[in-house]
Formats: sequence, C-alpha cells, structure tokens
Amino acid sequence: MQLEIVTPDEKLFEGKVRHVQLPGKEGLFGILDNHAPIVATLVKGRIKVEVNGGDLQYFEIGGGVVEMNNNKVIVLAEN
Repeated sequence: MQLEIVTPDEKLFEGKVRHVQLPGKEGLFGILDNHAPIVATLVKGRIKVEVNGGDLQYFEIGGGVVEMNNNKVIVLAEN
C-alpha cells in the first residue's frame, strides 16, 4: 500500500509499505494492505512504518488525522 505522512512544514515520508502502526485516540492501531476505508484522529506519539523490505522507520507526531482508502494511507500530522 502507499503511505504519505505530511506535516504543515514538510513531507516526512512517501512510499510503499507493508504495515503502519499509529497512535489513535483509543490506543495504538495498525493498517495493512486492503484495510477497510477509515478516517481516525491521532494523538501525540510515534508512527511505526514497516517498508516492503522489512526495515522499520519511526516518526514522532503531535497528533493529527489519518485516512485510508483504496490502499492509500494519508497521515496529516502536527509537528
């Protein structure tokens, strides 16, 4: 699936990933390929991204919103 993580100042990440774990209001949750469409509020925390090669990348955010639709995940994050 395609992932894009953007803040008001810059694009933090863009690329193909296997899994993304996000800090939701109700706790951590993950998104995999072919996940049902979703829009959710994010809180301050760490996004964990597993890229297709298996490497892990982490991004600290101050909150935001995530949308998943048609195998594309867009995270609008606060710094």
